[in-house]
Amino acid sequence: MKLVNKLFSGSTGTIALILAIAGAVALIAINEYGFRSSTASLNEIDRVQERRGLVNRLLQLMLDAETGQRGYLITGNPSYLTPYRESVDQLSAVLDSLRNSYMRDPVAMSKFAQLSRATSRKLAELDVTIKIKEANPGNPNWQAVVGTDLGKQYMEEIRHAATQLVNAASVDLESGLHRVESSLQISRVGIALVVALALLAFQLYLRRSKELNEASDREKRMLSDDKIRLESMVSERTARLTALANHLQQIQEQERERLARELHDELGSLLTAAKLDVARARSRLPEGSKEAFERMQHLTETLNAGIALKRRIIEDLRPSTLAKLGLLPALEVLCREFQERANVTVVTELEHVTLNDDTALTVYRVVQESMTNVAKYASATEVTVTLKNYSNFAELSVSDNGKGFDVASRSNASYGIPGLRHRVEALQGSYKIESEIGKGTDINVIVPTTCPVVIDAKALD
Repeated sequence: MKLVNKLFSGSTGTIALILAIAGAVALIAINEYGFRSSTASLNEIDRVQERRGLVNRLLQLMLDAETGQRGYLITGNPSYLTPYRESVDQLSAVLDSLRNSYMRDPVAMSKFAQLSRATSRKLAELDVTIKIKEANPGNPNWQAVVGTDLGKQYMEEIRHAATQLVNAASVDLESGLHRVESSLQISRVGIALVVALALLAFQLYLRRSKELNEASDREKRMLSDDKIRLESMVSERTARLTALANHLQQIQEQERERLARELHDELGSLLTAAKLDVARARSRLPEGSKEAFERMQHLTETLNAGIALKRRIIEDLRPSTLAKLGLLPALEVLCREFQERANVTVVTELEHVTLNDDTALTVYRVVQESMTNVAKYASATEVTVTLKNYSNFAELSVSDNGKGFDVASRSNASYGIPGLRHRVEALQGSYKIESEIGKGTDINVIVPTTCPVVIDAKALD
């Protein structure tokens, strides 16, 4: 904004601005005038061409009708009447089109009236001779009608009126072409003037460029200093936020572990005790209590489902297989249970890799969240989980053949993906999602095998 103010400050900037605005307005006006004038002239030329074509079409149809009439009269073959009748039928439509075209032109309309009357008379003469021939093929009276000069006279009147209309159309055509040429000439001159104004404005602008460059250099130095100061503040604030986020994640995992332990100890013991009480009560039911026995059996199945649900929730909160068996067995169990539960084929290619507890838990959470998203949204039939071990890092890949999604529009749709991305980046790793609609989804995670430096939130206080 400061640069804009400096650009147009002073008399030079004001004159340049006025010239630029004047040139833009003039260019728009000239362009609009040329467009409207040329469009009107071209439309008029199209109408003139259409009129000429209709007049020529009328002459051709009259010639076809007369040829068919003469052929029938001379040979007596009715097949000559087919082109005659077709021409007569088309003549009516051509005359209507010409009448509509000349409706707003009184001079041309009078000439068209002469053409229309002559055409009607000629058609009447042709029709009379054909009817005489059809009424009595052996009667030569039609020759008397043909022998008169009426047909020739009517045809000459048609040609004369048609010639007048064609000549008038030619005059109109030349006039339209002249108007188009004039509008183009005006546009050329106007554009040349606008270019001259633009060059003048550009010259005035160049005279101000040196001052602007000096002002820009001063502002750049000031912005550079401000940028360094802001980057320092942002780096410090980012470090604090990262440490806080890591601290919150640790608290979240601790809370999950505590909740899993309480579910296992408290809810597990309650469900187990209830299952034993039901078994004891069912064993004491008298014989013949079929309905009561069935209810006890249903209650036992419900308790078993509750115990299974409790175990699944505990595994989701804090996977015991990860702590007891390690990352690879935990991933195998997770993939096998997902395959059985979601009826989706899961292919695993897992290499042995040594990771610390936080990194292993993060990799497990990535696979867990990916499976959850596949079950909810992907509609996939196959999922491939790959874990490869390299010298300094491990690479995890989770791919499915589902319906995919638009990564840009879904990047902030939920907290699952951003949370996992932050956990991976906090370990100095990378988290990448590639997906297209209809082409599945690929998740690629790279984490270091060495222990990353984790910033403690308390150390920044």
